[in-house]
Amino acid sequence: MPAPVLVSLDGVSKAHGTTTILDSLSLGVAEGDRIGVVGRNGAGKTTLVDVLTGRQPVDAGRVTHAGGLRTGVLRQADEIADEAVVVDVVSGVGTPEHVWRGDALVRSVLSSLGLEPLLSRRVGSLSGGERRRVALAELLVADHDLLILDEPTNHLDIEGVTWLAAHLTGPTARHRALMLVSHDRWFLDEVASVTWEAAEGQVHSYDGGYSAYVLARAERQRQADASEARRRNLVRKELAWLRRGAPARTSKPRYRVEAANTLIEGVPPPRDSSSLQRFSAARLGRSVFDLEDGSLALSGRRLLDHVTWRLGPGDRVALIGVNGAGKSTLLRVLVGEQELDGGSLRTGVTVVPAYLTQDVRGLPAERRVLEAVQDVAGVLHLAGEELSASQLLERFGFAGDKQWTAVRDLSGGERRRLQLLRLLMTGPNVLILDEPTNDLDVDTLLALEDVLDHWAGTLVVVSHDRWFLERVCDTTVALLGDGSLAALPGGVAEYLERRAARATPEAPVGRVRQGDTRADRKELQRLDRELEKLSGQEARLLERLAEAATDHLLVAELDAELRAVVTRRAAVEEDWLEAAERMSS
Repeated sequence: MPAPVLVSLDGVSKAHGTTTILDSLSLGVAEGDRIGVVGRNGAGKTTLVDVLTGRQPVDAGRVTHAGGLRTGVLRQADEIADEAVVVDVVSGVGTPEHVWRGDALVRSVLSSLGLEPLLSRRVGSLSGGERRRVALAELLVADHDLLILDEPTNHLDIEGVTWLAAHLTGPTARHRALMLVSHDRWFLDEVASVTWEAAEGQVHSYDGGYSAYVLARAERQRQADASEARRRNLVRKELAWLRRGAPARTSKPRYRVEAANTLIEGVPPPRDSSSLQRFSAARLGRSVFDLEDGSLALSGRRLLDHVTWRLGPGDRVALIGVNGAGKSTLLRVLVGEQELDGGSLRTGVTVVPAYLTQDVRGLPAERRVLEAVQDVAGVLHLAGEELSASQLLERFGFAGDKQWTAVRDLSGGERRRLQLLRLLMTGPNVLILDEPTNDLDVDTLLALEDVLDHWAGTLVVVSHDRWFLERVCDTTVALLGDGSLAALPGGVAEYLERRAARATPEAPVGRVRQGDTRADRKELQRLDRELEKLSGQEARLLERLAEAATDHLLVAELDAELRAVVTRRAAVEEDWLEAAERMSS
């Protein structure tokens, strides 16, 4: 028996001015649906949400809601009164403390969204990110038939995004319908069972999450007009990444990625790491940043505690950690905007850094978009390819007349894109990006990843977007919240495992340890770096073995090298465990 339909659109049209946003659209949301909505900025995603919820009237057609439908909506701007108290917003005004503290759902939501320290504060005193999490918590603890979340992962760290995905697919959400408007592809992949793509007034539906959508979209675009060749190639690169770069994802049967083999035949890996490394070394020399024994405390919190970290030419590093761990502060240290309390930072003499901050700043409001880019430079060189300012703007969604729009008239997402383009046009050899995916739609993310695939230099990225990090970075380091910086050969998955282990209650500590804690910490950091290096060597040897499958002499030589690396890594892991045991004893 089919699930009951909660909301349906029948022949709905909606225009803003002379622009048709929805064109004779018919679709429905049924009980238990988990729908991910993607599309370019301006394609009508928010309008679709407003029409479904009755916030905007339609110009033609009919919108039908099931009787007694309870709908909750997380909008990009919350509507909570500034004078409201956080605990009252989440649990309900006048709810006794013993009641909400006795509710496992409320406790889980408050803890997982980091709201417990804020319960007695008024909403007006909170930051934008804190207000956003309060609005999300209010919806998650309520009983809704249909939950619509517009960019719910904004202002959440990687742990928060992972928890939210598990919560929205858990037993308590079994019968509730869910609609997600998001650019976070990992999140969409984990949560959505259907993907809607908003484009040119229509909504195209695909079974499965983002990975299945990529496959179906690639097949559809394979048959498209030749004028769409550039965009189609970007989708094929994304598909190749699914096949080659994320094996854990391709193992899930529902994605049917094996059916894409004919589509990606002959498509190279997303980037030629060896060539980029050579270009980077030529531009940067032997060193980029050498942070030695760095310490830093802000507002009574120790963010860096005798941290040693070395970044070399061509390194592509994801920097992750909980909110407040000091990620943005560490980036400011690298670019000289924040001084250390102790230790030293040496910057290579040839380093030309470019720093993308979380806030959009420095844009010339009175200039046209094309002029704002050309003011920086006329062309961008990318590993042998030369792009004019106009060509680069077109790649990032500024086509035709849009290039002559005044900067002051751009939306927030468009300003973010322009800020990033101006940064790239400065010709840096070190890119430091703080939450670069904020306000970018999926197509723009594809374009950015494609540019970074051809960009030769050192890259450091802070982001909660797990897909983007795994796509553009080769290594992962984490600020663990105790002032330490750890290399994570296992990437984001290893970070989540470590955080989960730390959350487990520890056994009572016996005698006070005698020894040199600082020396052990430095030894752990050294071993972390060596493990990271050995893991990289192992991955490269495995790739070379696959390429040399028919050359038996070379295979034997590479196999011997691989065994030596594996043996060395096992020994280093043993040393790491011993050092960690000394630290905790």
